[in-house]
Amino acid sequence: MSSKPLRVVFFGSPDFALPILDALARRHDVVLVVSQPDRPAGRGLSLRVPPVAARARELGLELEQPRRVRSEHFLARLASVGADVGVTAAYGRILPPALLDIPRHGVLNVHASLLPKFRGAAPVQWALIAGELETGITVMQTEEGLDTGPVRLQRRTAIAPEEDAVSLMARLALLGAETLVEALDLLAAGTLPSTAQDDALATHAPLLTSDDGRVRWSDSTSAVLARHRGVAAWPGSWFEYSGTRVKVLEMSAAPGRTVDGGEVTTPAGAPGTVTTAESDGLAVATGDGVTVLQRVKPAGSRAMSAHEWSLGRGPKVGESLA
Repeated sequence: MSSKPLRVVFFGSPDFALPILDALARRHDVVLVVSQPDRPAGRGLSLRVPPVAARARELGLELEQPRRVRSEHFLARLASVGADVGVTAAYGRILPPALLDIPRHGVLNVHASLLPKFRGAAPVQWALIAGELETGITVMQTEEGLDTGPVRLQRRTAIAPEEDAVSLMARLALLGAETLVEALDLLAAGTLPSTAQDDALATHAPLLTSDDGRVRWSDSTSAVLARHRGVAAWPGSWFEYSGTRVKVLEMSAAPGRTVDGGEVTTPAGAPGTVTTAESDGLAVATGDGVTVLQRVKPAGSRAMSAHEWSLGRGPKVGESLA
């Protein structure tokens, strides 16, 4: 489908938004890019430029990094560019009604879930933690509420068993770019649908906390592994052993594993108990079976195989990681 390019204001900050900005710049007239301000980061607290701000400069696009999107100065700047539509993709701030009314067609948001499921800042992570088999991209009309506006276009995709938050986010960013371009073509043609969300089906996906990465050994093996995939970008999986936090770098299910000559189908001890320590990893009891720790990183130490850790200061068979 081909249509006249639209004048677009783009709001975004992290890597997820880059393919979407690139697609917009190829197909439409991006009259302004809005990103979060540069912020101190790292041990040296040097200023870190948001990826979208850096890309806007590379593309030679007009860039604003306002500290307050509600300020009269910024709202006047936005009004001055004469945008047909605004687009947000992981911008990181809720936009006020006064801003949403400025572009002629309002503001569309590229959201990485099948709304109304997983409204909020971390939809990819929580979809994985919940064990979802399918996710997708929703282009929605932005309203004052948190991801509550009408669905304008939606595309689905299966979640591969090996995908984690990092790889799935990267793939959804590409799907988001494709879906948005399609949505803008339909918008320009006056045929973009609009369907109200069913609030009764809504689930929420708030920002992760450090505690969300803690391994819940009493959960099922599938739930332990689902959480591990979901927190891969941050905070990562972890547990405590002997007063030390231990990061889990690699873990897997243990189908067909044996203990004392018998196939493990139920936990061989209380959840969190190390059931075997072999060269391929440490088998740890879960709520319904076992999972295998393959690589770990104890606090203050280097990354190593779980077997190597066990041979040193790590746990032995029968000890608990709960």
